[in-house]
Amino acid sequence: MYATIDGNATKRDSRYLAITNAYLPGEDSVAEKMREAFEKILEGRAADIGFMYDSIEAHPATPLTPEAIRIVLPKIRGDASWLRVETILQSILDTTIAPSRSRRMWLNQIVASEDALFSPADWDVLRDDDRQLRAGDEITIGFDGGLRDDATALVALRVSDMCAFVLGLWEKPDGPAGKDWEVPRAQVDSAVHEAFAAFEVQGMYADVALWESYISEWSETYGEGLAVKAPGKDAIGWDMRSSLKASTMAHERLVRSVLDRKIVHDGDRKLRRHVLNARRRSNNFGLSFGKESRESPKKVDLYAALMLAHEALIDLRARGKRVRKRTGRGFFL
Repeated sequence: MYATIDGNATKRDSRYLAITNAYLPGEDSVAEKMREAFEKILEGRAADIGFMYDSIEAHPATPLTPEAIRIVLPKIRGDASWLRVETILQSILDTTIAPSRSRRMWLNQIVASEDALFSPADWDVLRDDDRQLRAGDEITIGFDGGLRDDATALVALRVSDMCAFVLGLWEKPDGPAGKDWEVPRAQVDSAVHEAFAAFEVQGMYADVALWESYISEWSETYGEGLAVKAPGKDAIGWDMRSSLKASTMAHERLVRSVLDRKIVHDGDRKLRRHVLNARRRSNNFGLSFGKESRESPKKVDLYAALMLAHEALIDLRARGKRVRKRTGRGFFL
């Protein structure tokens, strides 16, 4: 029906209006597709086709209490004055109604599907637009590399405040532009060197799959100056395939930092998308993560890189050695 409406509106050079409550993630509804298309436009991954997307959503940390609802609901309902706050409050407080449904229906919040690692509220509440990564900051770096279908991601965590920043993301474009696409390895290599030149990198953990030769070169060049080194054969390589237990434990530490609000971020939309794409995957050692399915186009590589940067920072605090900054000056006696 949506495709038919769009076609008829195009024929008559007309416009149409789509109105709905917050969609349920994972249903692949038209509303979900529209939101994803809007996010792509904001990220610059899709052409701006001129549609307006307007959504008034309650703050992610809004509690479902009478005091909060009486303040927030009039702001969310806008000019829909026929929605009585006290009547809606009775529904919200009804224990037979799932809180997730109340949040979607009345607060217009997009609530994560059941197997999602984090809800939008879990991640959005950590946003701080005033945080900026500056030259000379001490950071740890996480790297997750792909070749064709998977993205390649580079993420930094600042040591002082555990704030996450995206240093680079290379992912397959949508449509014809994605045919025969490969990760531009030279660009990725340059981004790594630029990061080491601009910041005080205390540690870098990089998943070695498909990038062994590059990681070996990075380790040879920068390994000696790192305050914390990866547990693998070189200073940077952190093979996520080698130990399911180690990667699961690292992931659980990241989840705890997110839920305890120890991590903050600058609101990067690409990182948000990858974090919210991550799905729960349980194993004998605990909670891991993955994509919706092996062939899913919804990538999680920035989330994987964030996990590696976080693990490097955890190791830095636990066993890192202070590295004296090289000045380039020599002294002779």
